[in-house]
Amino acid sequence: MTIEFDNNMPIYIQIMTHVKKMVITGKLGPGDKIDSVRELAAELQINPNTIQRTFQELEREGIVETRRGMGRYVTSEESTIMRLKKEMAGDMLERFVLGMKELGFDDSDILALVKDTVHHHSERERES
Repeated sequence: MTIEFDNNMPIYIQIMTHVKKMVITGKLGPGDKIDSVRELAAELQINPNTIQRTFQELEREGIVETRRGMGRYVTSEESTIMRLKKEMAGDMLERFVLGMKELGFDDSDILALVKDTVHHHSERERES
């Protein structure tokens, strides 16, 4: 796992976001075992306490579960993964819409731009 850390955000939140993205994209599947605190701390070269806090938060959110004596695993609950995907998409859309409104775009402008961008992206995918 490699993460480019941003000094403006707590590291544990950045690791959480990275793990969440891996889960919703299927790079970490339902029921997959996650590296240990020690392994991740060494790999990312950060304090094990930071990794521990990350896992505690992911467990609290139901994304990761601990099996005593066996380690930590991605939840097998598809509904939890789907909820996570919708939450992350909602957060991204919220930031996008707020940014567009700050630039002076109204709702219809934003929708037209998104529709146009999706259309052009689909055409490029078909061409390649």
